[in-house]
Amino acid sequence: MDNCLFCRIIKGEVPSKKVYEDGDVLAFEDINPQAPVHILIIPKKHIESVSGIKEEDAAAAGRLLIAAGKIAADRAADKAGYRVVFNTGADAGQAVFHIHAHLLAGRKMAWPPG
Repeated sequence: MDNCLFCRIIKGEVPSKKVYEDGDVLAFEDINPQAPVHILIIPKKHIESVSGIKEEDAAAAGRLLIAAGKIAADRAADKAGYRVVFNTGADAGQAVFHIHAHLLAGRKMAWPPG
């Protein structure tokens, strides 16, 4: 997707502060953090949203969650706790239509979320 911001980040056309990368997943710091730790974790394959995940994407989706756990441990967020959030659709707050998880940590999280 030529006009997808996250695809452009993956290609190196748009700079990011990378914190993790493997063959299937890229993670970088959010430019508008909502917590002391706010990392976006994306698959390198363009998938529009959680609703767009197909059976053949199951392994990539799983690797995204494994990456979230590794990043949380690297940031010592696994000690006090962290949140992994997927916004799906505009009404849920999805602004970039390339599936991404928000890893949030470093402060007490409220429930229910906003």
